Amino acid sequence: MSYKQTKRWIVDKEDQLLHKSSEIKEAALWIKKGEVIAFPTETVYGLGANALDEKAIQKIFQAKGRPSDNPLIVHIAKEEQLKDLVTDVPLVAKKLINAFWPGPLTIILKRTNSIAESVTAGLDTVGIRMPSHSIALSLIEAAGVPIAAPSANQSGKPSPTTANHVIHDLDGKIAGVVDGGVTGVGVESTVVDCSVDRVMLYRPGGVTKEEIEDVIGAIEVDPSLHAETEAPRSPGMKYTHYAPTGQLYIVSDCRKIKDYVQEARIKGHRVGVLTTEERVAEYDADIVVACGKRDDLSTVAQKLYDSLRAFDGQKAEIIYTEAFPKEGIGIAVMNRLEKAADGVI
Repeated sequence: MSYKQTKRWIVDKEDQLLHKSSEIKEAALWIKKGEVIAFPTETVYGLGANALDEKAIQKIFQAKGRPSDNPLIVHIAKEEQLKDLVTDVPLVAKKLINAFWPGPLTIILKRTNSIAESVTAGLDTVGIRMPSHSIALSLIEAAGVPIAAPSANQSGKPSPTTANHVIHDLDGKIAGVVDGGVTGVGVESTVVDCSVDRVMLYRPGGVTKEEIEDVIGAIEVDPSLHAETEAPRSPGMKYTHYAPTGQLYIVSDCRKIKDYVQEARIKGHRVGVLTTEERVAEYDADIVVACGKRDDLSTVAQKLYDSLRAFDGQKAEIIYTEAFPKEGIGIAVMNRLEKAADGVI
């Protein structure tokens, strides 16, 4: 499906009367009509459609070029919406909801038949979250339906953290985008499965494993977290994701990056380096991008996708990135980089 123009509604997330905003009401009306609308959350921009409308959900997959076996996350504005979407909310899930909703945590539960089949890729479970972004909550409430929304980017590319990213990837492919400025966390929500006997972490994200375990005790980490899976139970478990156009390589020993850059440039490649503010002056490459501060990995997460897109803008052919500590939100950062590099370290 194509559109002459993807409409853009500019909205102030600090507006105390967002629920009365004509822009939000118009975008919500498009959702009700079965169209696809991009909108900001606290993590990244989502590409939303009515989670109960199969035809609308198909438009998400068409716009993104997303594989049909990759499930979507359903976004709600009120906890009471759960009763129509899931068959049961175990005690452990209730504890996580009380601790982290609204916020960047997706909880997988047993689903009802009200949800469009394509949302769950045929699974008997569904991932649900309540975003904390004021615009996202206002849009869901105005639409009056749960909104299924993967990231609002071309499938496989870095997720969008600004409306400009969305327009770059999907202009003419979706009905509109609600422009609420830059998102906050910068990487997608954490995904945990509460439909199994012991809570399982499927995707690291804005809520850390440590924070979850402080609430409910030790959880399992899915062994396929860094590998391809035949039937993904969560977004981000299968296929190369978040990748810039140039080939990305993760370098575990930062001291070797200078040599790799020199070798690649001798061969005539346009070379980029992804580093942090502390080390940006150390590298002589065609493009050097400072992605946050190494001593505060939350800033790296926040700027990660924008940084990866910067290499596309400057036509980098080969990109070397420093590795980051796998602790706290650094686990999510490295998960995204490993997916973007197709596991090449």
